[in-house]
Amino acid sequence: MTVWNTVASSHGPDDAAGGGYELTFGYPAEDGFARTVQQLVDDQMASRLVAQDPTLWGESAESEAARRLAWVSLAETSRPLVAEIEGLRDELAERGLTHVVLCGMGGSSLAPEVICGTAGVDLTVLDSSDPDAVRAALSDRLTQTVVVVSSKSGGTVETDSQRRAYEQALRDAGRDPADHLVVVTDPGSPLEQEATGAGYRCFAADPGVGGRYSALTAFGLVPSGLAGADIGRLLDEASAIGEALARDDVDNPGLRLGALLGLAATEGVDKVVLADADTPIRGFGDWAEQLIAESTGKQDKGILPVAVEAVSAPGFDPNQADTVLVSIGSGFPYDTVRPSSGYAVSVDASLGAQLLLWEHAVVVAGRVIGINPFDQPDVESAKEAARGQLADRDEPADPLFTDGSVQVHATGGLLPPGTSTVAAAVAALLSQVDGEHGYLAVMAYLDRWTHGPLADVRGQLATRTGRPTTFGWGPRFLHSTGQYHKGGPVTGCYLQVTGDPAQDLPVPGREFTFGGFIAAQAAGDGQVLADHGRPVLRLHLLDRTAGVEQLLKTLR
Repeated sequence: MTVWNTVASSHGPDDAAGGGYELTFGYPAEDGFARTVQQLVDDQMASRLVAQDPTLWGESAESEAARRLAWVSLAETSRPLVAEIEGLRDELAERGLTHVVLCGMGGSSLAPEVICGTAGVDLTVLDSSDPDAVRAALSDRLTQTVVVVSSKSGGTVETDSQRRAYEQALRDAGRDPADHLVVVTDPGSPLEQEATGAGYRCFAADPGVGGRYSALTAFGLVPSGLAGADIGRLLDEASAIGEALARDDVDNPGLRLGALLGLAATEGVDKVVLADADTPIRGFGDWAEQLIAESTGKQDKGILPVAVEAVSAPGFDPNQADTVLVSIGSGFPYDTVRPSSGYAVSVDASLGAQLLLWEHAVVVAGRVIGINPFDQPDVESAKEAARGQLADRDEPADPLFTDGSVQVHATGGLLPPGTSTVAAAVAALLSQVDGEHGYLAVMAYLDRWTHGPLADVRGQLATRTGRPTTFGWGPRFLHSTGQYHKGGPVTGCYLQVTGDPAQDLPVPGREFTFGGFIAAQAAGDGQVLADHGRPVLRLHLLDRTAGVEQLLKTLR
């Protein structure tokens, strides 16, 4: 049985300010949910959060939280950026620079992609170290391009490599990189110092905001505004819902959403399926995926987000007892979908309101679960392993066998003796997925523009396993769900897809190539997963075109 309850603003999701909302919650027991919400109200969670109280998540999280709460006021503090960004956009357009490329990873790229996709404006997001992807970006309207280089730390290796490639390409084209590059980073970072010395336009982001909460900082606003999105409207939408989020009240939408997510996770309902349902927002699940997974996936706890295309997407089974169904938009099919877990929620709001609402909800869920939502202790482990792979420059490990265009690698003991086909290897991995609590993660270290159809296997594999299945493009997922893979509950099985590029590409000024770098990232992540006792099957494509076609036939 599911109990349904709706909270809404008086002016609705489509009001002129854009901050209206309507949330409909489903939960299996009124008493448990009501007690959780009431406890949050009694603890003054909402008002303490907007007052940036770092004690909300316990003593162990206090020092980190004290440096990561400025996002709660961004709808107001980011206002001065709007005129500055719009002025720069006009200046660049006068010089014929109308094609915007964003070089950034994780929190530096996911929000701008959603903002621009929803606004219907063109933004090229280069969040890959794949040489084929980098080469394709460099060849697209180079002399009309403004390159936004975004890195909070100023030391993100992927972003540094992309910047170097653009600088070299612009010089080779007889252009001054200072005329084309715009930098977004934290004050005092190595990137800021280097950019200032090179004469690049530099925007200092708010250092009191972590990457996955940075949608309304310069990281989200600069590339989106330069591409033509209405960033003033976005801030208006966030501001309009802010009052409701600040109230210590049982109808506070952030408290209720966070309470539902957190309570469900503590009861073992720890997978959240994010589905579009008649919403104008494009790609919201990819942004929310990072926010949820990286914030909650640690200490063997957490919430696994599963981004799907729609409530009717292939492979979504409402009978999975450990799944919360979340629909974004107004089209939740209450008459046909009854999740057996009893947990579901429909969230209808404008993009700016959704961004701030979900940030509030996720940190509330962190309090309910009992984790620090602001650290990411296991992200660095994969980075260190990749650096080690680059430094050692060892020859790649020999495959267990080769089938057609695919080499097969696996963690010890995963494949039965005599396994000799990709189909049999995949079947062996799928047989390891726990039928009650497990999930499958597909991680493709390929060019996502060229090999996009590979993402379709998510639904097909979910149907085969009967379990939640995620799909991520490497290396970008390392900055999001990668934290959950290694720090969350030990319930996952992992399918890596790697491949030889059509042509490698040097990283200017570095001793490694883009091809060597992405190979090291895949190997490093696989190594860390194996060290954590996770089963990993890696399928390496000797020829990407033929190999992807072979995989599509096999995995289907």
